[in-house]
Amino acid sequence: MDKTAPIAAFMTPMPHTVGSEQTITFAQHLMQKYDIRHLPVLHGGELHGVVSDRDLGMIAGLNEVNPDETTVEEAMTQEAYTVSKDTPMFDVLGEMLEHKYGSAIVVEGTKIVGILTTHDALKLLVDNFPNV
Repeated sequence: MDKTAPIAAFMTPMPHTVGSEQTITFAQHLMQKYDIRHLPVLHGGELHGVVSDRDLGMIAGLNEVNPDETTVEEAMTQEAYTVSKDTPMFDVLGEMLEHKYGSAIVVEGTKIVGILTTHDALKLLVDNFPNV
């Protein structure tokens, strides 16, 4: 694999998203339905953060939290790691490793065009080194 290959070649295009005002329950159902673990969070059509299944589970598990009333905004990480589709894949993986990011949101201007998650990175490793 070429270390300078852009992330666009490996990302999941057009990822599912969730609105910041949606409930934790709604986001959990969306993740279960599509078998995903990360959702970019939108507010007014623009990226507002990212939420993982772990984030949602931790918040929903608190005694005083009702997941049917608590919004995604209350569980999300506001500072999503974003990259352009031309960013070299290995640069993205290095940043994800160094900062322990679970995902990279691929953007073109203000538009979300893809996502790369740790699951995608592991699949890439397995696909490129099948005999290891």
